[in-house]
Amino acid sequence: MSSCLFAQSQNSWSLDLRSGASYSTKDLGAADLGLGLGYELTIAYRFMPHLAAYGGWGWHQFSADQSFAGSDLDFEETGYTFGLQFIHPFGESIVSYLMRAGGIYNHIEIENNSGDIIEDSGHGLGWQVEAGIAIAVSERFQLIPSLRYRSLSRDINTENGTMSVDLNYISAGVGLYWSF
Repeated sequence: MSSCLFAQSQNSWSLDLRSGASYSTKDLGAADLGLGLGYELTIAYRFMPHLAAYGGWGWHQFSADQSFAGSDLDFEETGYTFGLQFIHPFGESIVSYLMRAGGIYNHIEIENNSGDIIEDSGHGLGWQVEAGIAIAVSERFQLIPSLRYRSLSRDINTENGTMSVDLNYISAGVGLYWSF
């Protein structure tokens, strides 16, 4: 197995496609978002043996029956992610641990049942942390189950004026990681 890990360590670039379920840890304004879904694609460059810089794009959607903006609406967080990731093997095992910390440059869109955007917060900075394990399936592919926490604060214009909202959520997902 160490030859598999050695081959992976020789590849400087990687792509990671991640999908998962998200749970809002607090209401967005007066909207109870509950469970959401999302996906993300990142590219990373390893510049030290276990440390890489990453960047990518993601989409996460939450729904609310009732909210400050009306009823039966979708709240979508989309935008960019960037930061550092650390992946280190557990001894000679095919399993490694993963830690990521970084920023997001995202916006929150509110959409009606027809998919029309009725409000857009504009992009702004937030942050995220993530922990998981990487399981080698071949010399170049790994499965990465992980937990992530994200936080984004934005202002949204409503009929009653501008409202400051915080989108905070925990995401449990699985990524397919390809090193090249």
